[in-house]
Amino acid sequence: MNPVAERRRLVVRGVVQGVGFRPFVAGLARELRLGGYCGNDDSGVFLEVEGAAADLDEFTRRLRGDAPPLAVLVDVTAVPRMPLGEDDFRIVESHHADGARTLIPPDVATCADCLRELNDPADRRYRHPFVNCTHCGPRYTVITDLPYDRPATTMARFPMCPSCAHEYTDPTDRRYHAQPICCPDCGPRIFAVRGDRRVDGDAEVLATVQAALAAGDIVAVKGLGGFHLVCDATNPAAVNRLRERKHRPDKPFAVMAPDVAAVAAVCRTSAAERAALTAPARPIVLLRSRPGAAVADAVAPGLDELGVMLPYTPLHHLLFAPVPGHENPVPRLLVATSGNLSGEPLCFRNDDAVARLGGMADLFLMHDRDIAVPCEDSVVAVADGVELPLRRSRGFAPMPVLLGGAAPVVLAVGGEVKNTFCLTRQDYAFCSAHLGDMGTVESRRAFEASVAQLIALHRVTPEVVVADAHPGYATREWAERYCEDHDVELRTVQHHHAHVASLLAEHHRLGTPVLGIAFDGTGYGCDRTVWGGELLLVGADPRDARRAGHLRSFPLPGGDVAVRTPARVALAVLREAGIEEIEDLPCVRALGAAERAVVDSQLASGVGCVRTTSAGRLFDAVASVLGVRHRISYEAQAAIELEVLARTATDAAPMHSSLSGNELDWAGTLACLVAGVRLGIPAADLAAGFHRALASATVRLAARIADAAEVRTIGLTGGVFQNRLLLDMMRTMLQDRGFEVLTHRRVPPNDGGLSLGQAALAAAFAHSRAMDPAGTGRAR
Repeated sequence: MNPVAERRRLVVRGVVQGVGFRPFVAGLARELRLGGYCGNDDSGVFLEVEGAAADLDEFTRRLRGDAPPLAVLVDVTAVPRMPLGEDDFRIVESHHADGARTLIPPDVATCADCLRELNDPADRRYRHPFVNCTHCGPRYTVITDLPYDRPATTMARFPMCPSCAHEYTDPTDRRYHAQPICCPDCGPRIFAVRGDRRVDGDAEVLATVQAALAAGDIVAVKGLGGFHLVCDATNPAAVNRLRERKHRPDKPFAVMAPDVAAVAAVCRTSAAERAALTAPARPIVLLRSRPGAAVADAVAPGLDELGVMLPYTPLHHLLFAPVPGHENPVPRLLVATSGNLSGEPLCFRNDDAVARLGGMADLFLMHDRDIAVPCEDSVVAVADGVELPLRRSRGFAPMPVLLGGAAPVVLAVGGEVKNTFCLTRQDYAFCSAHLGDMGTVESRRAFEASVAQLIALHRVTPEVVVADAHPGYATREWAERYCEDHDVELRTVQHHHAHVASLLAEHHRLGTPVLGIAFDGTGYGCDRTVWGGELLLVGADPRDARRAGHLRSFPLPGGDVAVRTPARVALAVLREAGIEEIEDLPCVRALGAAERAVVDSQLASGVGCVRTTSAGRLFDAVASVLGVRHRISYEAQAAIELEVLARTATDAAPMHSSLSGNELDWAGTLACLVAGVRLGIPAADLAAGFHRALASATVRLAARIADAAEVRTIGLTGGVFQNRLLLDMMRTMLQDRGFEVLTHRRVPPNDGGLSLGQAALAAAFAHSRAMDPAGTGRAR
């Protein structure tokens, strides 16, 4: 034994399983001539290393600095051990550690090395639809238990062939302990189904699919986390047929392009947008479309952007590649939209897909590897050179947010639309993948199944359940039943308080006094009206939130009917602003006589109306006043099209905006808009003027409130801040006044981030001795 040798035990927490971390550790130890071992357990990776002190120091430094690209190290602890005289290093079997669970790695796109093998005729994995290695491939969607080893994945049913087994056990191989390792001899395998006819064999299957796409057919393709409905994005008839079958008249479809060059042919891209496109997560990225791009108009009707993604599995890459021995045309661009009927959960099982998508798909491209956890595609935009998450799912979920301290196990059930839920364990908050709207029985069943699955995966029992304060949300009703059945405490959080808390949590700023500007569509307010244009002061105790300002309220005639009919909201705000001569305006002409009479009666009597401060509904009203959109078929359609129009402005029309005490008074702005319509000012300039007037008034009020409260940090949150034009204006104006501005970078500003805020507030209560029995959030 070397008398100067030392030995250290290290425990590494983070995403360190399924990303090649143990082979990296073994290689590093051998390079530095260190002895010892490493292995997986339920908390991460444990290791002991022995050698000279200087080499051990170098090992610890490089453990962090040189870790594999997909590894995320949360913390590394080290304690001394007695030297044992070991001079070789080995990887040992995984074992269980009571009460601990490691982090689950997200799914990542096929790496460059695997793509080279996929396209190399001399390689044994040539054109294999499931090629992967420790640096890429399925992770979260195939995991059935932890620690992450092959028996605890849906790959367990595919025995390794001798060649794969050799690679799996060879420390020098890129596939050493790659749990989804496979090849054409091992499986999985693809097949195609059309009615009663089944096609097998990779080449024949892919040739059949390409021929169907060329003929204008719709193909249901089983991907990583579920099914896509796919068709030729350059074929107007095929795209329109898909819209009819999916019952999706206007909402844009995502497009999959084979490479960055193909994207550049149809969209303008910045360096930051190209980085987002090619990141391991491979999200859908919103990009400005080029005029005359070879994409059917029906892909994104009325919009100046396309949601584009690159192939992220070998199977997707093969859809764009010629099949040897076949002459079928190769797709240039594909619509790749979620495999479901609008409003229903994603299909991810073969039998379920055939049953539910049979009326939409002409052909099914499936495989025999099960999906353990369904996962929609993620969606991001780039604002001010950095990513703005709009839907956090595949490639990002279930990476946690650190809460800054251990808390009870909290289950936060999120909101009603764009739903996610959040589960806490120790100091981690795990947000689920995107689940969608809770308006159908099928969606609520999928929510319940996903909650049960994540609880089981982490082997925890919720001690507190947190829901939105809205008494009519399906998630609130579910939470009440769950708490009654399991004798668990239920807490509620005001909607916009949760939005602000989610922003603070993702920035690790809980405890920082902040003025949160929360603009969205609707949220249940503390006064039992509908909020949505709120300025909340949140103190050093994040549980305390005070409503310090808001949008001037107006009546919402008909509730949900008004949400779907911006023309109705336009009549309401015109009346509220005292503008009486309106017969010549587009919003009035859009309503028939009978509907107009109903709305006038509701506004006159107040029956069927609720007061709201919703910024989202104000955008809807302005869109209708300007003739942009009077009825919508998907959430925020009118507001999105108003932003699109504003981006085309040559000069923003000057508009009056005013403050009345702690209210943003939009009446003067509305009068300017009406006058502009009558003067024939271009609608685009009026739309841009509205954006600027709202931004300016909000910033003036926010600065006044923040200065009085001696707060120097302002946060922008809520679904309205998916509008990058408004976001950039307000961020710039606030920064010019010297404020630090927080915007979303890890969870969406919309209700997809709500559950993180709910969980963060519940955790804040756990850190306090004083428990408020009335609810988790003390917004007022």
